[in-house]
Amino acid sequence: MVTQHVLPELRPMWWEHGMRARVDAGLRGVFAQLPRLVAEALRIGWRADRARTLVVAFATVCSGAMATFGLLATQRVLIQLFSAGPTPDRVRAALPALVLLALATATRGALGTVTGYALNGLTPQVNREVERRLFEMTSAVRLEAFDEDSFADDMERASRGTESAIVLVQEVFNLLAGVVGLLAVAVAVVVIHPLLLAALLVATVPNAYAALRAGHEKFRTFLAGSARRRRLWVLQRLMAERISAPELRSYGLRDFVLGLYDQVMGAQTTIEMRLARRVTATTAVGAVIGGVALSGVYVLLGALLVEGQIPLAAAATCVVAVQAAQRSLSVVTYQVDRVFANGQHFNEYVGFLRKSASHLPAEAAGALEPSRLQEISVSGVSLRYPDRDSPAVDNVSLTIRAGETVALVGENGSGKSTLAAMIAGLRAPTSGTIRWNGRPLDDWDAGALRRRVSVALQEHHRWPFTAATNIALGDLTGDPHRPRIETAAAMAAAHDMIQDLPHGYDTLLDRTFADGQDLSGGQWQRITAARAFYRDADLLIMDEPSSALDPRAEDTLFQAIRGRQGRRTTILITHRLANVIHADRIFVLHDGVLVEQGRHEELMTAGGRYAQLFTLQAAGYLA
Repeated sequence: MVTQHVLPELRPMWWEHGMRARVDAGLRGVFAQLPRLVAEALRIGWRADRARTLVVAFATVCSGAMATFGLLATQRVLIQLFSAGPTPDRVRAALPALVLLALATATRGALGTVTGYALNGLTPQVNREVERRLFEMTSAVRLEAFDEDSFADDMERASRGTESAIVLVQEVFNLLAGVVGLLAVAVAVVVIHPLLLAALLVATVPNAYAALRAGHEKFRTFLAGSARRRRLWVLQRLMAERISAPELRSYGLRDFVLGLYDQVMGAQTTIEMRLARRVTATTAVGAVIGGVALSGVYVLLGALLVEGQIPLAAAATCVVAVQAAQRSLSVVTYQVDRVFANGQHFNEYVGFLRKSASHLPAEAAGALEPSRLQEISVSGVSLRYPDRDSPAVDNVSLTIRAGETVALVGENGSGKSTLAAMIAGLRAPTSGTIRWNGRPLDDWDAGALRRRVSVALQEHHRWPFTAATNIALGDLTGDPHRPRIETAAAMAAAHDMIQDLPHGYDTLLDRTFADGQDLSGGQWQRITAARAFYRDADLLIMDEPSSALDPRAEDTLFQAIRGRQGRRTTILITHRLANVIHADRIFVLHDGVLVEQGRHEELMTAGGRYAQLFTLQAAGYLA
């Protein structure tokens, strides 16, 4: 028997924020915010495509006008049909009104087609407008923005806000259509008899209010079960995704995970059944009240008919109007909740864009084009991450000259990668200054400076492109050059490995697509190193470039790195200290502090931290 465990609660998902706001706002708050949300949706549509937005708005209003015209034409038809005289005469008298009714109905149908066509064309343009604005921001913010947990959460919700923007625009126009339909019915009823407007409200409002209350109850219950749904989402992924499939089988976790699923799903099903009973009761009460009210309307119509205040045709038209009003009000009540919830999601998108502006890199006035690297100086540089008490790099000063190969070594967490990221301009120091050829990095044009630096990151990304494109990403200033790509691959011991792939350099490195291929960690590391070599930059930073390589590939890689010595500048970060023996200088960091520096022989003679680490590692090979 599998022991049941309760998964820890996960953080709220993006869609819960709009629903929580809906519950907290209540019905009065919802209607208070609707005008702003409607205006925002119209602004989005206007920015994306003015012509289609105007077409939808115009067609919606005209469709309402046609509804009013159709009801009045219906009344004229009924008046003629219910009048005295021979039937053929009454039918002939009703024909003009029938023609007008047919024209109104046809025009309204045509306007519906126009509206649908315009909305279908507007939707992808809204998507492009809001999504591109988001990606313009996320791809430009400083790297340290991603260190903040709140930024990651805000970005997740904002990315869903792009989808909500599309829905918001669509639902606002649907809401407007429902409102215009209601107004059309109201106008027609007032023309028939003003007293019937009050009767119409009495007949339709109870059902609408019950629907809104039922929606409120659904949102509230949905939020109460949010943790369960998040757990279900995790469990469903664990049982259906490729990445978890091997361990699920090797450890025999199928019954365990299915047991968790049954436990959580059972609780969720019970709650949903309770909700169904409450919603049914609420809507049933609304239906009963609405039915009684509707009966009262019919009694009122009968009284007016008996007293001769309205003709039979007007009473019949009023019945048709009540039915039309109920349909329009049903649309309105449904769309109110949809507009509000999606509006809250879109607010997350707008808020993210506003807050992200503070993370954009400052643009230096008159930024200079960087010259060829002569010297990098690091003066009193420190960096502190938001969630840590101690600095990752603490008051480090060093100088690197053109053509040197230097190594940053130290134990895990000593600050090597963080220091290298600051030298590369990927992170800004909390204090201190980094200079390129005597000028602070901020004085140089950031894009041009980065083109003079090539970085092979320890935590590299596996880009879902072909092998050739993956390498050519190292320099996109011109068209990819196959001989140059192959040369960079050979330097990283990747050429033969790529040639053995089904389509060589044209093999797609993503198994989720047809003919895509998986690579091992060591093979991806070769691709990453080749990408760095392809740029042939003034400064090459290699962060743990051989941690997953076999000995032969590692030797090829470090021969290529040593080949840069005296010609290009290289910063090497590695735990395999045998590979830094030939470095011009070795900088030893510990807890973010630079504790030693010198050549290999000097540091071994000094007998300090570097000598201890090197001796310990060498002993492992000799044992």
